[in-house]
Amino acid sequence: MKEENTDEADMLKWAKAYAHEHGWALNPDEKQLATVIRGLVRNTTKFGHKYCPCRLRSGDKEKDRAIECPCVYHKDEIANEGSCHCKLYVKKE
Repeated sequence: MKEENTDEADMLKWAKAYAHEHGWALNPDEKQLATVIRGLVRNTTKFGHKYCPCRLRSGDKEKDRAIECPCVYHKDEIANEGSCHCKLYVKKE
């Protein structure tokens, strides 16, 4: 059985659904969006979790839960800065 979100199309579909559910959009910059999606797929495949590709893993699974996408910081970052750190999720214009 295929692991969830281990290809870019599945990961993009997941990210779009999550953004829609929260009233956000995905980054309209296709190059930035593709880079983050590839990083999420890579981390899911390599580590078994959707670790944020824009943050450093500590190697401590308990600590690293905070940086699993969507990370614990994303809602505040979007509210305060207009996007999350990776710029995957952005406020709708």
